[in-house]
Amino acid sequence: MATAIQIQQVLHAALSAMPDEQASLLPILHEIQDKLGYVPKDLVPDIAEHLHLSRAEVHGVITFYHHFRQTPPAKHVLRVCRAEACQSMGGNELAAHATRSLKTEFHGETADGAITLEPVYCLGNCACAPSVMVGDTVHGRVSPERFDEIVTSLRGAA
Repeated sequence: MATAIQIQQVLHAALSAMPDEQASLLPILHEIQDKLGYVPKDLVPDIAEHLHLSRAEVHGVITFYHHFRQTPPAKHVLRVCRAEACQSMGGNELAAHATRSLKTEFHGETADGAITLEPVYCLGNCACAPSVMVGDTVHGRVSPERFDEIVTSLRGAA
């Protein structure tokens, strides 16, 4: 987990790299989340001030997009594709299996704190549906059994 100093350094770098205009909000939020894994709530006032926005406007964008988190994720973020191509190839069953086997809903984390489960709405791997993503690695043609293998390997890597 990042220290307060590291968080402030990430904030400063993100704000410094972008013009102080409203159109910079999403790139700034992406930069912060890419570096920290989430957008800390206590950064909202600084972001709002830099972009001449209200805190409510910044908070509204963070909470509107499911991609942004306001709390640190687990060690591993496992995304299950929920787009139509994956759904047509067994994605709904895979999603149900994922929530059952991990004992958490989407946007939640496992009891052991090892895995955050998130939906994603297209991984661009439609020909190999259904797909999941762990970190930056996409896995295609994921059956419930293959999903369990992936989860076992993640827990082994913890």
